[in-house]
Amino acid sequence: MPSLKDLKVRIKSVKSTQKITKAMKMVAASKLRRAREAAEAARPYALEMSAMLARLATAAEGQANLPVLLAGTGRDQVELLIVVTADRGLSGAFNSSIVRAARKHIRAMQEQGKTVKLYTVGRKARDWLGEYKSLMIGSRTDIAKNTNYNMAEAIAQDVLKEINAGEIDRVTLLYNQFKSAISQVVTFQQLMPLEIRGGGEGTTVPYDYEPSEEEILADILPRNFAMQLFSALLENNAGFYGAQMNAMENATKNAGEMIKKLTLKYNRTRQANITRELIEIISGAEAI
Repeated sequence: MPSLKDLKVRIKSVKSTQKITKAMKMVAASKLRRAREAAEAARPYALEMSAMLARLATAAEGQANLPVLLAGTGRDQVELLIVVTADRGLSGAFNSSIVRAARKHIRAMQEQGKTVKLYTVGRKARDWLGEYKSLMIGSRTDIAKNTNYNMAEAIAQDVLKEINAGEIDRVTLLYNQFKSAISQVVTFQQLMPLEIRGGGEGTTVPYDYEPSEEEILADILPRNFAMQLFSALLENNAGFYGAQMNAMENATKNAGEMIKKLTLKYNRTRQANITRELIEIISGAEAI
């Protein structure tokens, strides 16, 4: 049974931890507001670009020599999986859910006899997928400080070099999409061949393009590639702060419950010691 001193030290330790988790929750809540605003501001642009590409793709459908980012290589043997996590933890299952989905996807592709390459974004993805180090062709960290278009463009340039060299047939992006402060959804998004998401199916395209659709696509597709990466980074960043805020709130509540239990145990132990000492004094007095 722990002594009163041990219980006192434990209560003090838990209170100190509670102060830290409460402060971290407040910091995460503050950063979440800015990250959410950035993610929501980027969505209309990304969606409108996807709609425009859908119209362009529809107009250029059936033509020869379409850009590889749109039409693919004609093969489906080598896939590049871009895995986006956070650099830091203390965010519940935010990072582990992404890594778990990545491992499952890699095993499924390998069982089908396909080759998988990895590009990790975020320190947790790089470290936790260490068993697949031989598959990694690139890695980026410190994304919390560099969640900007320049980072997305740098990642896009790394990947486009591999695509232009004919090393990759398919590109899939894996990240946590921000839904709300308490909800982040693990999302697979196909970047190559381009997955048309609305805007082009079953519609007549009343546009004349100058220059041609092929030239416009060749110029805008790499920009869209970087833009979709940038949007995913913003979504993932907002999701991380939401997950961290909830994790720290739960930790603060748990610390409060533990303090109550330890305080109750301390009082009971103290009362038991006092009772025992009184019994010893009374017994001693009666023996005299």
